[in-house]
Amino acid sequence: MNKKELVNAVAEKTQLKKKDVKLVIDTLFETIAAALEKGEKVQLVDFGTFEVKKMEGRTGVNPRTKAKIKIPARKVPKFRPGKVLKTRVNK
Repeated sequence: MNKKELVNAVAEKTQLKKKDVKLVIDTLFETIAAALEKGEKVQLVDFGTFEVKKMEGRTGVNPRTKAKIKIPARKVPKFRPGKVLKTRVNK
């Protein structure tokens, strides 16, 4: 399901206008991204948790040339599904 399909599905279930649903979804995604950018954790009970993890710098190998390369430290977004979501997926 892509974003357009998500907007259509939510609009159909809620009987709201697609433009209103799109605004809500865009605002939700932007709010989650802004919180993660600040280093905050976003917990949606029964759905899951979004958070930022720090990955340490490390040495890697270029598979083509076999040369060693330095991979810098970075932050990566992570999602941990909640118990209810895991249960629904594994029915």
